[in-house]
Amino acid sequence: MAGGGLTNGGPGKRAHLYEHKFTAYFAFTCVVGALGGSLFGYDLGVSGGVPSMDDFLKEFFPKVYRRKQMHLHETDYCKYDDQVLTLFTSSLYFSALVMTFFASFLTRKKGRKAIIIVGALSFLAGAILNAAAKNIAMLIIGRVLLGGGIGFGNQAVPLYLSEMAPAKNRGAVNQLFQFTTCAGILIANLVNYFTEKIHPYGWRISLGLAGLPAFAMLVGGICCAETPNSLVEQGRLDKAKQVLQRIRGTENVEAEFEDLKEASEEAQAVKSPFRTLLKRKYRPQLIIGALGIPAFQQLTGNNSILFYAPVIFQSLGFGANASLFSSFITNGALLVATVISMFLVDKYGRRKFFLEAGFEMICCMIITGAVLAVNFGHGKEIGKGVSAFLVVVIFLFVLAYGRSWGPLGWLVPSELFPLEIRSSAQSIVVCVNMIFTALVAQLFLMSLCHLKFGIFLLFASLIIFMSFFVFFLLPETKKVPIEEIYLLFENHWFWRRFVTDQDPETSKGTA
Repeated sequence: MAGGGLTNGGPGKRAHLYEHKFTAYFAFTCVVGALGGSLFGYDLGVSGGVPSMDDFLKEFFPKVYRRKQMHLHETDYCKYDDQVLTLFTSSLYFSALVMTFFASFLTRKKGRKAIIIVGALSFLAGAILNAAAKNIAMLIIGRVLLGGGIGFGNQAVPLYLSEMAPAKNRGAVNQLFQFTTCAGILIANLVNYFTEKIHPYGWRISLGLAGLPAFAMLVGGICCAETPNSLVEQGRLDKAKQVLQRIRGTENVEAEFEDLKEASEEAQAVKSPFRTLLKRKYRPQLIIGALGIPAFQQLTGNNSILFYAPVIFQSLGFGANASLFSSFITNGALLVATVISMFLVDKYGRRKFFLEAGFEMICCMIITGAVLAVNFGHGKEIGKGVSAFLVVVIFLFVLAYGRSWGPLGWLVPSELFPLEIRSSAQSIVVCVNMIFTALVAQLFLMSLCHLKFGIFLLFASLIIFMSFFVFFLLPETKKVPIEEIYLLFENHWFWRRFVTDQDPETSKGTA
């Protein structure tokens, strides 16, 4: 269902009158906002590479180092099964899910720009502390500060990008977040590949370099504009109109500005946005956007591969350098896939990418599980041919994820929520995402140890379930203005019973 057909006057139905041109200022604000993804991505990459470095293990996890040396030339599912080691990774995401609730309040009161700046400061402090760490406590505290940066950034950046973008290009613009996430992962893997050779402090360089994108986002955040939506929400109407004209490249923004004001008036009437999100008419947004998609994004199994790619490849019998190089290749696939999605998602839509790529992911997970069941875990080094085949399969899996659940897991929730519940709903999105990210990070290596190849078959079954979820419950949102998204649910075969069967006085947009 395209937005162009929803043109009968009234609130949120003026999209056919919107005008926009590309401007350098709009490009600058989007690049600054998207830098939040580079923080998330760089940490994902570093979190996988640093725990596989011998110097890091010898200093903080000597038991894991000794176990690794015992199984250096053989395959072993349980090499890295250490809960304190995985806490190094997962502590960031537990911190992020807590911080996102503070971010929700500040986002609504102070705006998206302020949260981007606070997130950059927190992440910068965490990077410095991690690079200087002398004990596990310093590592964990640094990770908690990094988690604060991720929590604030992931709360504000998707909203910032969606609100700055014209409806026709919102998919591509919002996916700048995923693009910079992938770029951050790729750069982190490249950094790890070289710093692994620098003894004994190469791991400190890997962790400390996280401060560079944080500093860039801090400086850029100070210089960039607040979103028109947020300025209207704060009552700064003149400034909002100026910013809207500047990012749209035209003075003819009356139609879009009126929609923003009307949406803001409804938002101001909402005193308890979290309680409002639970109302019956917001049931589709709650189930699909706030709960389902952010949880499913982590249950695909891809972030397990991103977290622990070097560790997984070493467990599969690759050498240290070979494992880092192999993970570099797979994360290159993630970056390429994101570029593909950026250029095509607004043409072909969200649902087609979810379903087509989901089928490929299911096949790759089943193949991986079957190959490991036959060739892996028998106390001998895995063959080069089988190893190369697994790298190819994982490459294809990441390529599918990178154009579907990776970018769309952030894009779709950010465009589903009306303004009155947007900041609170986005905090639930980030919270759910971080809960499942942290659980996957904390439990994956243990699950790999106990379930062995079965963990990949489990992920395949979960992807089957979430593909049915998308097929039956998610309407197509491409090119539909955010202010008109609710109309999709009013015409959906399942959701219309929730959003239209209610008191007309409380039903938004009901004819």
